[in-house]
This record gives sequence, C-alpha cells and structure tokens, in this order.
Amino acid sequence: MAIEMVSDVSLDDLSEGRRLKALAALVFLWSLTVVLHWAKWGSLVVWAATVLVAIYMLRIVTANQADAISPNQVTIPETVAETNYPCVSLLVAAKNEAPVITNLVASLCSLDYPADRYELWVIDDNSDDDTGRILDQLALTYPKLKVLHRGAEATGGKSGALNLAWPRVTGDILAVFDADAQVPANLLQKVVPLFANERTGAIQVRKAIFNSETNFWTQGQAAEMALDRYYQEQRAARCGIGELRGNGQFVRRTAIAQCGGWNEMTITDDLDLTVQLHLHQWNIGFLDTPPVGEEGVTSGVALWHQRNRWAEGGYQRYLDYWRLLVRNRLGWNKSIDMLMYWILQYMLPIVALPDFMIAIALGKPPVFTPLTALAVSISYFGMAMGIRRTHKMPLILTMVQAVKGTIYMTHWIVVMAFATTRMALRPKRLKWVKTIHDGETASA
Repeated sequence: MAIEMVSDVSLDDLSEGRRLKALAALVFLWSLTVVLHWAKWGSLVVWAATVLVAIYMLRIVTANQADAISPNQVTIPETVAETNYPCVSLLVAAKNEAPVITNLVASLCSLDYPADRYELWVIDDNSDDDTGRILDQLALTYPKLKVLHRGAEATGGKSGALNLAWPRVTGDILAVFDADAQVPANLLQKVVPLFANERTGAIQVRKAIFNSETNFWTQGQAAEMALDRYYQEQRAARCGIGELRGNGQFVRRTAIAQCGGWNEMTITDDLDLTVQLHLHQWNIGFLDTPPVGEEGVTSGVALWHQRNRWAEGGYQRYLDYWRLLVRNRLGWNKSIDMLMYWILQYMLPIVALPDFMIAIALGKPPVFTPLTALAVSISYFGMAMGIRRTHKMPLILTMVQAVKGTIYMTHWIVVMAFATTRMALRPKRLKWVKTIHDGETASA
C-alpha cells in the first residue's frame, strides 16, 4: 500500500501547509464551540458525544490483557528458543550525552542475549561536548559497539541519525533507546519472542521514571507513565493500536523498510512512525515487564518545553495523514480508536479556552462540561489502574497518588491549547530539541 509521505515537499512548504491546516482546524473547532453554545440542541449534541465516548472507553477498559499483542494473538514462549535467536540491532542517537553515554554503552554491551546475535550502533549527532570522543574510546573496549558521526551539515534530528544507521545494520529487529535509558539485562529475552506473531510490526516497552521521588514534577511523570501503561495495554489488547514512545521501542526491520525509514520532517519520530506502521496494517504491542528506565525532567520549565514538543508532534501526525485517516485506511477498529483519543487528548484542550470565555459571557456552564468530566474520570481511572498494576500499592494510597497525578496532568490542557494555537498562527521551521540528561542514578 502506498502512503502519501510529507517528505515529498520542502520544509518551508510543509511548515506553511501544516500552519494552514492547523488554522482551519482551530477556526472550525472554535466556531463549533460558538454554535453549540448558541443552538438549543447544542447540549444534546455534547451529551450524545459523551455517551458514545463513554461506551467506547468501556469497551477499552474491559479488554482482556491476554490479547495485548494483537487481536490474532498466538501462543508465544516466555523466552527465545536457544537454537533460534533472531539478530537484534540496538540504535542510539546521541547528542551531547557525555554524562550518560558510558553507562548506557556498558549496559547494552552486556545484555543477557547471545553476543553474536546482537549489535550496538550509536550515532554521535554533531555533539559539541565530549560525546564523540568518549564513544570512540568505548569502541576500543567494546567490539560490539559501532560508532557513526554526523557533522554540522546533517539534518533530520533524531530521525536523520537513525536513518543514517538502520540501512547498515544486520538485525531483523531494531531497538531504539535514548541515551539516558536504563536497560534490564533480560530485556531482549522478553521482547524478541513477541515478534513471533507475524503481524506485530513493533513492541513498545513500558517506561519507568527512575528519579520519580525527586520532586512534584517527577512524581507526576511517574503517574503519567502509569496512565500510559494502562491504556497502552488495553488499546493493544482491543484493537492492536499501541503507540511508540521513542525510548524502548522495538521495530521489525521489514516494517521500518516498508515505511521508508523514520520521517525526518517531524519533531516526534515515534508518534509519526506509529501512524505509518498502522497505515501499513502492522500492529504495535506493549510489554510491561521489565520496564526501561529513563530520567524524568525535574523542573516546570523543562517539562513545559518537552510537553510542547510532544503536543506539537502528536498533533502534526493528524495534520500530515488526515486524508488517509478519514479514508479509513486503518480499518474501522483503529480509525474509531484514533478518533476517540483525538477528541480526548487534542480536541478538548483546543476548545477549552473559547468554551470557558463564552460561558462567562453568557453566565452559564461550559457546553463541553459533560465530555470534560468524562475525560478527567477516564484519566483518573486509568492512572489508578496503572499505578495499581505497576506498584501494587494499597487501594487508598493508589487513589491518593492518582489524585495527585490528575492534578499534575492538568498541565496538558494549557500545553495543548498553546501549542495548537501557535501552530495555527505562526509558521515554524522544524527544530529538534533534545531533553537535557543530567545522568542521575536510579532511586532505591
């Protein structure tokens, strides 16, 4: 199946095209908000939408976890048969990662997997610290390590770095890690068997914030990961539409080749690849244990910049692939799922400001109140279930942690509203901004 790729246009044309589509979407949604306030039947429409979303989410939360890889789950052994180890290529795009790169290389070169059946490629992405020099020295110690260097002329951000490496690798399965990743030694033994299902194009491993006890921000990110874990499992079980999260993602080589590699014209390569894989009719599974550790950002400013990038990249995929999505190229199960999560994650934050302002002017409640209340309830329930599954906490403590996490998650409304409005009003050249890693150690 041919996929219409955004790489066929220039960066300037792509940026302007996205701006115009974002503007059209913003005008439509804000106008819809006005109409729903003005029309006598407006509240009925919102209540009808709320009921439909509630019915669908009930379908998601009642999914059987045993089907969490794909709807056509096959029986898979817990570990790889000793006589049949698929070759795995580990990829890391590293830019200014001197504080963490040594520990990562050491751990990735000592995994519990046959040494001749996996390899490590690290791409020094034009670092201006000691990352490149450290990698060259490490390559003398670890024969498994292969280092590539990108110069100042390189483009495409993380996607460009991965595209430089993946055509050179030998693995049937490609694993992508961030430079701050903490990778369990038995991870390959747990992930690789899941690719026995021929329709599984990728597996996302659960991410855990290893510095979660640092402050409010890292505690919130840990709760957010628990929320993500729960709905990743449930969505993958119900309709095979798991999502990639960048760090700890495993992709079948034939699947990435079918997608033409990573898209270099997006700022969130993982979310873009998610849509491409589903458009090519691959399923994405989810592995909850063992998790891959990563360092959470420790300040509100850092969180704001990181989440703005996530919000913009997540919204970009709807703008880039909307024609294929509305043509139902995903199939009904996945199309409905993406629509429901677009409503909950993107539409509601976009309409929140005009809905609130009109409500104040008219002296009545916001028209989207029922749908917003449902979204908050869904978030709280998923977070509580995720925390319960992940940390095995007592019920009362789980509920308290979920309340704190829900308060933390309100930042998404502001971030999403700001990001989509900015995208609609101001054209922007693609800019890949990395998260700074301090090299903190895992908390006990």
